[in-house]
Amino acid sequence: MQLHTIHTGFFKLDGGAMFGVVPKSMWRKLNPPDENNMCTWAMRCLLIQDGDRNILIDTGIGEKQDAKFRSHFYPHGKESLLGSLQEKGIRPEDITDVILSHLHFDHVGGAVSLDEEGNAVPTFPNAIYWSNERHWNWAMNPNPRERASFLKENFVPLQEAGVLRFIDFNDEGIGGLYSMELRMVHGHTDAMMMVVIPTSERKVVFCADLMPSVHHIGLPYVMSYDIRPLVTLEEKAKFLNEALEKDWTLFFEHDPVNETCKLMKNKKGRIVYAEPSPL
Repeated sequence: MQLHTIHTGFFKLDGGAMFGVVPKSMWRKLNPPDENNMCTWAMRCLLIQDGDRNILIDTGIGEKQDAKFRSHFYPHGKESLLGSLQEKGIRPEDITDVILSHLHFDHVGGAVSLDEEGNAVPTFPNAIYWSNERHWNWAMNPNPRERASFLKENFVPLQEAGVLRFIDFNDEGIGGLYSMELRMVHGHTDAMMMVVIPTSERKVVFCADLMPSVHHIGLPYVMSYDIRPLVTLEEKAKFLNEALEKDWTLFFEHDPVNETCKLMKNKKGRIVYAEPSPL
């Protein structure tokens, strides 16, 4: 099994929204904002090559949104989803599976593209796209808080094309796909999926938006976007203790600098960033 980082560029989000109740005097040292209080974040995906399968986790923001939409989020950078895959020798038709951690636009936007006639089609024509039924129903009937994040043009065409499948989760919120373990968490959005990937050397965890960056390892650092922030606190505390005990490598989707890390306890007994851990 081989893992590869797939860069899809950067975008900007409000710093206060990303760091929640943490004062700006503290978080601005971690990710300095621009004059509009916007901070730059990555949209980093993960490619897993396992035998004859090329499995992509998340797809970035995509390129089909109009100028008005893009003006709110300032997507920028030289990298793109298909360009980064091409650098790894992967064509769109080579992708066999796409795991969608959740259906917010910055994670699923690249799953669907516009063809030459302007029709919305799956970006990866031979792939199965994986979600879960609970989250799908949540996204199809969004609450007012999340409505602007669930853009149906990013995921309904997958169902219409017959390429969407749902992960079978048991009562404990854990499912399986090939050799991977998928975990369901509910603080950021309902039934978001994290992926635990066993390699020959280590286990790597795709953290999705439970912890979008190394700066969110600290328990108080919870995004204002989260629908259940106290649940995020509980989920994060439980996960961090397990990740430290089992020496997992964490993969961050949105950190503008740090792709991965290991964990350690500092002198005060808090779990903190330890060091980068190559894939």
